[in-house]
Amino acid sequence: MADPRTFERTIRALGPRHSGPGPLRRLVRASMASISYPGSQAELLLLAPQELRTADPSFATEVYNGHFGLAGKLAELEAQSPFEIIAPSEAWARELYGFGWLRHLRAAGSELAREQAKALVHDFVQNGQTIQGVAWLPEIIARRVISWLSNSVLFLDSGEPEAYEAFLRSLTSQLRYLSASYRDAPDGVPRLLSLMALIYAGLCIAEQQAVVDRYVKPFCKELNRQILPDGGHISRNPDALVELLLDLLPLRHCFVARDRVPPKELTDAIDRIMPMLRFFRTGDGTLARFNGCGPTPTDALATVLAYDDVEGKPVQMAANSGYIRLACDSTIVIADMGLVPPGSLSTTANAGFLSFEMSSGDCPIIINCGAPPPDHDEWRLFSRSTAAHSTLTLEDDSLTEFASSGNGAQPAPDAQISGPVNAHATFNDQGDNLRIKGSHYGYVLRYGVSHSRQILVSSGGRLISSEDKLSAPNGLKSTDGLIAGSYAIRFHLHPSVKARIVDERTAELSLLNGEKWRISSNAPEITLEESYLIADTRGPQPSSQVVLSGMMGEAHEVRIVWNIEMVENNHDSGQLVVPSESEPMDNEPTGPEPDTA
Repeated sequence: MADPRTFERTIRALGPRHSGPGPLRRLVRASMASISYPGSQAELLLLAPQELRTADPSFATEVYNGHFGLAGKLAELEAQSPFEIIAPSEAWARELYGFGWLRHLRAAGSELAREQAKALVHDFVQNGQTIQGVAWLPEIIARRVISWLSNSVLFLDSGEPEAYEAFLRSLTSQLRYLSASYRDAPDGVPRLLSLMALIYAGLCIAEQQAVVDRYVKPFCKELNRQILPDGGHISRNPDALVELLLDLLPLRHCFVARDRVPPKELTDAIDRIMPMLRFFRTGDGTLARFNGCGPTPTDALATVLAYDDVEGKPVQMAANSGYIRLACDSTIVIADMGLVPPGSLSTTANAGFLSFEMSSGDCPIIINCGAPPPDHDEWRLFSRSTAAHSTLTLEDDSLTEFASSGNGAQPAPDAQISGPVNAHATFNDQGDNLRIKGSHYGYVLRYGVSHSRQILVSSGGRLISSEDKLSAPNGLKSTDGLIAGSYAIRFHLHPSVKARIVDERTAELSLLNGEKWRISSNAPEITLEESYLIADTRGPQPSSQVVLSGMMGEAHEVRIVWNIEMVENNHDSGQLVVPSESEPMDNEPTGPEPDTA
């Protein structure tokens, strides 16, 4: 028998993976799959997994009228198949070939929708081998397999044996291909999804016990690697937790339905994720916008949380994930105090270290801009910058390094990032207040400046007193000439917040619930500037930001004190509260070290 590793080496020699495998690469994969896949030809479906994603029945009417709307783009089909036209975007193509839209046709519940589904699946089954590009990426095959299994009752008819058999042959072929290529899926959710699809198939198709036995171990290993001990995802993206639960929960049920005990790693991962989702929820029920988190799928979030039987209280510090959550009375503050995930896991990560979000009751106040929906990808690179977060920027630059596209071109929207250097943080419960401290050397190599921030939240949550410190013991530096060391501390406001400048040191914020808050500071200048909530399904929504700004100049250290305080009975104390210094944080930098710089 041929050695599968020989085929693997051949595949690696075919070149890098881009938009999808070409015919030669797929041929070699198919050869390898015929050896490595443990399952037999599928002959009977026994089980259809539960579909937890929300469905839109109006999609069937749109398809009938020749409109195929996916990922925010609308394709006019006329008399063509959606598999024949030029995709309006890559995101559209990914959703098309993932077949998640089958649930919309199923929700329509009409005979016409059923016939549409049968025709579209048949079209792909008959012509799939001629389709190239993203359709054959492992994560897209995985999504297609799960969608087909979940919605099989919609388009399969036992009275049409030839179509039934053709479908099962195509499904088996794709599973064989996926078994040989799942390791090529991007690290993170795509790779885990690829393994899930194989196990789903092993449970839902008759006589495929060997498939489950083969892949349950690597799946559990990957699940333990990706779901951290505190329940966060290795990518640090809150969105990833919702997406994974939408597939992990039905997978657990499939084990039970086949009279098998779900793997402990699966049940434990679900139990860890649930309280972490509550950790990321702000006052209005949306997820805090950190590290690639886009518009909150509130329907999906409510669906998965309905399966939380324990409803465990979120921790204050999620050390593995690198976040801190302080809930004081009706005030919630969530801060990013973690490192950028390594390598390919950083393609959605943000330069938002030391940024935070804040809400009071059900009213969001201070936010990060968040990631855009798929049809507004032109905003993605900006959304990952430090300036799109509620933290400090120096020289309007990001505190992390974005991988360059070469030739001086702007980084790609999904560029990997690294840094900041020497970043660390601590949290202390001091009884009368809660203290967060963090620091980094993200600006040392470029400007010779280190940044540290401390935030104190009162026990009642009505006062946040804070300080940002910039240190340049050897003076400012720049490879591009002299700089003034201009800094900006940004507080991006939710669109529902109305803001006005009161005087040269104070801004007032009015919330929908009638509360008034004030931001006051010793910064030389306070301004109100435009901003956007990028993480919105409708696209970026205009908002505003309060900006505290100034310049370091020749100073070797600058301390900017700022307070966020609820105005009691429309009367403000007007007193700037300076955070008192307690025990210094372990290894807290006082400035850049000569060797580091």
